[in-house]
Amino acid sequence: MPSSAANNVNTGALSGVRVLDFTQVLSGPFCTQILADLGADIIKVESPQGDVARTMPPHFVGDDSVYYLAINRNKRSIVIDLKTGEGLDVARRLALASDIVIENFRPGVLAKLGLSPDALRAENPALIWCSVSGFGQNGPYRDKQAYDIVVQALSGGMSLTGEPDGTSVRAGIPIADLAAGMYGAIGILAALHRVKETGRGEVIDVSMLDCQAAMLGYQAAYYLHSGQVPGRQGGAHDSIAAYRTFMAKDGVELVVAAMTDRMWERLCHAVGRGNLVDDPRFATSDLRRSNREHVWAALEEAFLERGADEWVPVLEREGVPVGTVNTLDRVADDPQIQARGMVLELDSKDGRKLRVMGDPLFMRETRRQEHSFPPEAGEHSAAVLHDVLGLSGQEIQNLFDAGAVSATKPLGQAEAGG
Repeated sequence: MPSSAANNVNTGALSGVRVLDFTQVLSGPFCTQILADLGADIIKVESPQGDVARTMPPHFVGDDSVYYLAINRNKRSIVIDLKTGEGLDVARRLALASDIVIENFRPGVLAKLGLSPDALRAENPALIWCSVSGFGQNGPYRDKQAYDIVVQALSGGMSLTGEPDGTSVRAGIPIADLAAGMYGAIGILAALHRVKETGRGEVIDVSMLDCQAAMLGYQAAYYLHSGQVPGRQGGAHDSIAAYRTFMAKDGVELVVAAMTDRMWERLCHAVGRGNLVDDPRFATSDLRRSNREHVWAALEEAFLERGADEWVPVLEREGVPVGTVNTLDRVADDPQIQARGMVLELDSKDGRKLRVMGDPLFMRETRRQEHSFPPEAGEHSAAVLHDVLGLSGQEIQNLFDAGAVSATKPLGQAEAGG
C-alpha cells in the first residue's frame, strides 16, 4: 500500500511499506530503524510521556537524549493516548492501514487493550505482526522482566565473556537488544515475501533470550557434543592458539588471527621469533592449542617490542590477519569507516545537529541517500492522521481536543501533509 515518506527522502528498497511502530527504548526501535534505513515509512506511536529512551542520561541534544536519537532516525512520530477510547480507535485504524505492526510491550499488554494480531488479521489477512520481548509469548519466563544484561546472563553468553581468572562481564554493546532487533527485521522481511507470494501475513514472536541462545553457535555445539562446559574466553580462542589479543609497547592492544599453519609460520617470522616454527611443541594446530600458554608467552614478549600501529603493516605484509583494538575515537576517525560513510551527520529543522553511526547495508540501486533527524514526540501527529487516515482538519482537531492524540507543537504549527 502507498505511504508517505518522512521528509520525502524515502528512496530505499522498502519504499511503499508502512510500519506502525509501538516500540520504545532499544530492541524494537533498532529493528524499525533498520527498516527505516531500507526505506519503510515508520510511524512511531508514543504515549503522552514519550519513549522512555528520550530521557536516558547522560548526553542530550535539546530535550532528547543521544541514546534515543541514535536509534530513531528516518521515522515519523505520533502521540496517542491508548487509555482513551478515541486513541485506541486511531491506533486500530492505523494498524489496519499498515503493512506491519511491531511492538515490544510485555506479552499480552496490547491484547488487553483490544489490539491483538488475531483480531487485526481477521480484518486484514495480509498484516504482519511482530512482537519483540525478553522471553517470548509463552513459557515460564513469559512475564519476567527483561533487560539486556539479564538476558545476556541467562543466555550463557556472559559466562564466556571476561578473563578466565576474573568475573563474567556483559558485552560492551547491548547485544541482546540489538540481536533481537536484527532477528525481528529478518523475520519481517521473510514475512513480506510470504505476503507477496500468498497474500497472507504472519505473526512473529521474537525472544531476546532465544536470539542469544541461537548466537551461542559453535560454543553451544561444543558443549552439546562433549558435555564439557566452556569457561570465560578472555582475549583468546579455545580452538586456535594464535587467535588472541596482545598488548603492544605503546599500551595499545592488537589482535592477530593466525588460523592456519602457514599463517603461524608467517606470524613467527614477522615478530622475529622464527625459532618457534621449528619447535616440536608447536608443529601442528592441535599441539599449539595444547601448549598455548607457551605460545602466548613467546608472542606477548615479542609484541612488547613495538607499538601497535607499527606492528600492523609488518604483519599485513606477511599476510597475517591483524587489527588494533580501537577505542571509539579511533573508530570514528578510521579511514575505512570514513570511506564507507559510516558516520552520519543529521540536521533537524530547528538547527540541532547530531552525528551517529550509519546504515551498514549498501544497496547498489536502492540505498537511501538522505536521512531525517529523529522526530520529536508527536512531531507528525497531524500529518499521519491526514496522510494515512485521510482525516479532515476538524476531525484532527477533535482528536486533539479530546486528548486522544497530541503533538509537541500546537496543531496550527504541526505539519499537515508529511
